[in-house]
Amino acid sequence: MKRDNPFTLTFGKQPIKYINRYESTDNILSTFEASNPISQTYLISGIRGSGKTVLMTSVANQLRKSDDWVVVDLNATQPLLQEFAMRLTGAMEDHDSVSKIETILAKLGKQHKKVLITIDEAVANENMRVFASQFQIFVRKDYPVFLIMTGLYENIYEIQNDPVLTFLLRAPKIILGPLGINQIKNEYQDIFQIDDETSRQLANITMGYAFAFQALGMLYWEYRDEKPLDWILRELDGLLEDFVYRKIWTNLSPLEKQIIAAMPDQGAKIKVKELCDKLEIKGTTFSKYRERLINKGVCTAPEYGYIALALPRFK
Repeated sequence: MKRDNPFTLTFGKQPIKYINRYESTDNILSTFEASNPISQTYLISGIRGSGKTVLMTSVANQLRKSDDWVVVDLNATQPLLQEFAMRLTGAMEDHDSVSKIETILAKLGKQHKKVLITIDEAVANENMRVFASQFQIFVRKDYPVFLIMTGLYENIYEIQNDPVLTFLLRAPKIILGPLGINQIKNEYQDIFQIDDETSRQLANITMGYAFAFQALGMLYWEYRDEKPLDWILRELDGLLEDFVYRKIWTNLSPLEKQIIAAMPDQGAKIKVKELCDKLEIKGTTFSKYRERLINKGVCTAPEYGYIALALPRFK
C-alpha cells in the first residue's frame, strides 16, 4: 500500500514534512516566555509561500501545549476587538467589548496565564488601527497579552508606518529568507531514500523557497517512479505559477517587471552596473527598486554590486 504524501500545497497548514526554522521559533518563544519580556509583539514578514503562517502556527502550537497559555487566532477580515472578546468570553460582545476583555485578562494574569493572539496576513486598515491601538493600551496596563502578526513586506511596512501604529516600529520583525539547501537535501534524502547527488540536485532546484520545497516534494513523491525529472519540473512550473508566481508578478510595478525580465536565469548573478546599462536607467533610480525587490523577497544581493533572482524558476 502506498503511503500518504507527506507534503502539502495548502497555505497555512503545518505539513507532515516541513523544515523548522529553529532560530526564529526559539527567538519568539524565549522572548514571550521570559519573566520580563523585552517585547510582547512579533511581526513575521516574507514573500508568498515563504512559510510565514507555518512559523506562526508552529509557535502557537508549542504554546497551546502549555497550561500557562491561552491561544486566540483572529481573522484579519473581521472586527478584531469584537472577535477577540467573543473568543475569550465564548459569546458575541456587541457593546463594551474592551471592558470584558480587560476583566478576563486581569483574571488570567492573577492565574499567571498569558494570552497569545495570532493574526495572519495583516493589512493596514481601520480594523487593524482600532485593534492595534487597543492592544497597545493592554500592554501599557501590564496585561499578559502577546501578539504575532504575519504579512507581506509591503503590508507590514504600511502597518508599521501608519501614524496611529508607529509603536509597532519597535516590535521585533522576522523577515523570512530561504531555507537552508543542506536542510532540504537531508529531508529529501531521508524521505525518498535517494543518493546524495540526486537529493542535492532536487534541493538546488528549490533555491530554498519553502513553497517549492513542498511542491517539488509532492510531485517527486507521486511521480518519481513514472515520469522523468523534466516532466516533474514542468508540473512544478505550473504549480508555482498558479499558487504564487502569478500573484507576485501582478503586484510588481512596471519597472520592477522590466528589471526581472532583463535578469539572467535561476542562480545566475548580474552586475548592477551591467543591468542599469542594459535597462538604460540611472544607478540612483535602480537602487530604490533594487531595495524594494530584495525586501519583497523576489531578488537577492549575493555580493556587493551584484543582484540575482531569489525565486526558483521565476524567470
